[in-house]
Amino acid sequence: MKKVRTVCARDCYDTCSLVFHVDEYQKITSVHGDTHHPLTRGMVCPRSARDRDRLLSNRIDSPYIKEAGSFKKVSWNRSLDLISGKLAHTIAKQGPHGILFLNYAGNTGLLANAFPARLWNALGAAQTDGALCSQSGHAGISMHYGDSYGANPLEIPSMKLLVFWGFNAAVSAPHIWHLALTAQKKGRAMIVVVDPIRTDTAKKADLWVRTKPETDVALVYGLLDRLVTSGNADASFIEKWTTGFDRLKAEAQKWPPETIHHITGVSPDTLQLLTSLYAGNKPSMTLIGYGLQHCKNGADQARAVAMIPSVLGIHRGFYYGNGSAYLLDRARIKGKSLTDKKSKIIKQVAVADHIQRGDFSVVYVSCMNPAMTLPNQNLFQEGLAREDLFLIVHETHWTETAKVADIVLPAPTFLEKEDIVIPDSHNCVQYSHQVVPPVTDSRHEIRVMAGIARRLGLEEPWLYEDALMAVMSAMSKAFENGGMQDLVSGKRLRLACKPKNHYPTPSGKIEFYAATALAGGHSPMPMQKEWVTKTEQFIFMASSVSKYTHTQFQEVYEKIPAVVHINPKDAARLGIDHGEDILLRNHLGSLRLRAVISEALPQGVVWSPKEAADLDGIAQNSLTSSRPQAMGNGPRFNTTRVTLEKLGKASV
Repeated sequence: MKKVRTVCARDCYDTCSLVFHVDEYQKITSVHGDTHHPLTRGMVCPRSARDRDRLLSNRIDSPYIKEAGSFKKVSWNRSLDLISGKLAHTIAKQGPHGILFLNYAGNTGLLANAFPARLWNALGAAQTDGALCSQSGHAGISMHYGDSYGANPLEIPSMKLLVFWGFNAAVSAPHIWHLALTAQKKGRAMIVVVDPIRTDTAKKADLWVRTKPETDVALVYGLLDRLVTSGNADASFIEKWTTGFDRLKAEAQKWPPETIHHITGVSPDTLQLLTSLYAGNKPSMTLIGYGLQHCKNGADQARAVAMIPSVLGIHRGFYYGNGSAYLLDRARIKGKSLTDKKSKIIKQVAVADHIQRGDFSVVYVSCMNPAMTLPNQNLFQEGLAREDLFLIVHETHWTETAKVADIVLPAPTFLEKEDIVIPDSHNCVQYSHQVVPPVTDSRHEIRVMAGIARRLGLEEPWLYEDALMAVMSAMSKAFENGGMQDLVSGKRLRLACKPKNHYPTPSGKIEFYAATALAGGHSPMPMQKEWVTKTEQFIFMASSVSKYTHTQFQEVYEKIPAVVHINPKDAARLGIDHGEDILLRNHLGSLRLRAVISEALPQGVVWSPKEAADLDGIAQNSLTSSRPQAMGNGPRFNTTRVTLEKLGKASV
């Protein structure tokens, strides 16, 4: 029996260190969290606990091509020959912009995800802006701070107040949440949750502030006004480190408690309590969830919340995502800085529109399941059905996207290969060792990239560079306490981070009134947009549940439940009983889901587990818009409006 320490490469805040036990037959017998890791602390989440089962479930075992509507197993040579021929034909006929490289965060490793992008940068193929998840929040926060990195969650034990704003950390970041709960139980910190829904996180909070969806900018201004008028704004910090405070103060004065109550639903007493907790508990950390910016007003909501710590005199006292804090050259790893060719960049949220219009002849998908995760799925599926579109999918499992591909290539999971995974929250990094040999006839993304490049006759030497050496070069200044050789040898290192008091704005300070926003045609301060829902409409929200990472782990936990939660008063008004089938409908499509009556939901809001299919197999994102936000091009998932129609009891 041997122990192998590796790093989870899933799209998750925690980026855990895991220890797998492997027997003499190269079979995993058990897994536990690394007890020496400062965040993992021996814990495993429900996903990691079932990685052993997922390794063997629903895997793509070899390359396949689709002929006459059915998949046929083929050799790697034939599949790569066909792919290369199709790419060459498209480049000759349309140019490289007729090819779309579509990838995201199904695996976040530098070797599995970032380095293979060199092929597509060498070709000059079209790519996306990667804005589907968190980009609007990053863009909004950066308007005021010059960059969006902030507090390190490993600092949680030293905090007196932890505010989870639109962040259901108990589900989305269980190890960060465990650190917060430990601080709470030891009496070191109070926990506040700001969220329209009584989430698992809200249930454990010392204070839960229920807001109406999409009204957080107003709540922030009301809070800032109370902090200023009560004398709790840090005048010396504001004078030294910020600009535009007078304009911020003037805007906040427009939001008295009575107006806040009307707009947000938060009572004057609760607003005062929130103010008192912020004022009386320093240092504090405000953790901003990605879901907060998944609406038409998303960038403004994120940047508004991020202003609170600065008024209190705390350098970057928010946490949103820290990827930009680290000193590694991602452009070099991906090959962007190694070529003069310019890829066409399209908006990821609007991919469905491009596919349906026929903008691309070849789409190559890696580390993503776009047939479920992209918005406006009916339009996207219409585009995939075009006879002039050739879809290639390199994937570990038979996802919904793989099932509609023209060529499917098997990829190894993170357990079957080595990698380096850069966390998005904490700054601890270690080498991710291969746990077991590949269990299918899979090929690493780098090997596939090189195989295609050779067949296309590409001669750029950096395409064939040793990937680990390339990453080492790009990370030469990345660590506080060692180098790449230390990392590869098994040492856990700390990533060096940019200083918290570094503000690369035009003024070199925190800009409450943001010059960059003004120059880009945006409001220089966050704006509270009008909150509009027609009487018969509901706001349809979706968020993560503990057993799944996006669409992953349905192989072992079965399908994501096709349910919709509804407030009891709304259900009574519409005559809907628990367990009945109801139809959610808007101008983009409809979903048939099973009703769950729940006090956790406010009136006027319905909620489903993120990225589920309905009872008929239709993607949840059939109802979500492919229109990007104005700032950052992010999605509008939680702006979705629907009507409900009672269908009756489901047949047994």
